[in-house]
Amino acid sequence: MNSGKAEVAVSSAYRLLHPMHTVLVSCVGKTGKPNIITLAWAMPASIAPPLVAVSIAPKRYSHTLIQATEEFVVNIPTMNILRETLFCGRVSGRDRDKFREAHLTPLPAKSVKPPIIKECVAHLECKLHSQFTLGDHTMFVGEVVEAYADKGVFTDKYDLGKARMIFHLGGDDFATLEPQVLTPRL
Repeated sequence: MNSGKAEVAVSSAYRLLHPMHTVLVSCVGKTGKPNIITLAWAMPASIAPPLVAVSIAPKRYSHTLIQATEEFVVNIPTMNILRETLFCGRVSGRDRDKFREAHLTPLPAKSVKPPIIKECVAHLECKLHSQFTLGDHTMFVGEVVEAYADKGVFTDKYDLGKARMIFHLGGDDFATLEPQVLTPRL
């Protein structure tokens, strides 16, 4: 039966959920050296308490850092730093200084050790609430202890004319949203 649907390999099924909001997670190890990892696998997990979840493969350097310090910051990049965002997802911070090489600015966070990324428009400071091994990734659930955004960019939602968010389509392909709000009429 030809239903007009194309088969998708189960190993690629997660791509059917894309585009995904892209974030830069900053973390720091016991030595104090900060790192950045680019992730599209991040989501809110609870309102009360405020929890966010990020999924990271155990082989990633940031995985080790988050386990060691139990803190991380979810930073929200925009299209203004797309190249830097891609760079942070392509190289390992194990042997490289991503902040320096990507020309991103670490600033002290309010409540956690990992720095925020100045060039990002919003920041969610997190303390590890729990973690779960799920297949080939670890889901780190962080309790948001501080949340803030650049003035004029966010009130109860983002102003898409001022903050062109990055969405990962897969591979090296990214998109952004048009600043158009649609209200469906029922």
